[in-house]
This record gives sequence, structure tokens and C-alpha cells, in this order.
Amino acid sequence: MKKLIIINGPNLNLLGKREPEIYGSLTFTEYYNELVAKYSEVKIDYYQSNIEGELIDKLHEVGFSYDGIILNAAAYTHTSVGIGDAVKGIETPVVEVHISNTFSREEIRHQSYISANARGVILGFGLQSYDLAIQSFL
Repeated sequence: MKKLIIINGPNLNLLGKREPEIYGSLTFTEYYNELVAKYSEVKIDYYQSNIEGELIDKLHEVGFSYDGIILNAAAYTHTSVGIGDAVKGIETPVVEVHISNTFSREEIRHQSYISANARGVILGFGLQSYDLAIQSFL
């Protein structure tokens, strides 16, 4: 059985409440439960933190033992050299995911410190971006 993990960064714990016109009305827990049911042949774990160092620690922890990491580092995507270096330093392939099309937003969101070391990038498809990332590992 493939073992994947979704790692979400800052403010994604507010999905369903935060800017529903951009992020939708589902909480991530609701959506995660849908993904687990849909992909019952895959073990999908989930982790979320608003703290940069905790995200780096989690990447280090799972980056040599999982089959794939789906990473939405949220705002840290555009500011964290440390998360980018963590992705570069691990063996497990990472797919960078964003709910919104970051290129249609503020210019600071056009830069990613993760993309260069990710297996791929999926953005702008709402929560379905996670589903597409899972499919890329199957």
C-alpha cells in the first residue's frame, strides 16, 4: 500500500471559514475525509502547522519513509528558504500544491522556494489540487 502525507502550512486550518470565495466552504478535515474514502487503497496521513520550523521537522521526519508528500506550504512557499532546503534535502518526492492560482494573486505569491525541488506543481484547481496530486503518485 502506498503511503502519502498531506502537509499544510499556515492558515490552512481556517479553510471553510477563511475567504470562502477563494478557498471554498469545506473545512480541510471534511475534504481529507473524502480523499481517504476515495483512495482507500492508499494510506493518506495529514499534518498541518502554522509554524515554519514544525513544517521543516515534519518534512525531515517523513522525507525518507513515505512514497510521496503533498505540500501546501501556503505563505511560506513564497518566503521560506528553509522549507525549500528541506524539500531539497529529503528523498521522498514532493508535489507542491496550492488551492488558488498564485499567479493571479499578489506579486509576492509568484515566487516559490519549493518548486525547483518539487516533482511537480499543481495550483488553481481549488481543493481538487490535492486530488490531482494524489493521482500523480498512483
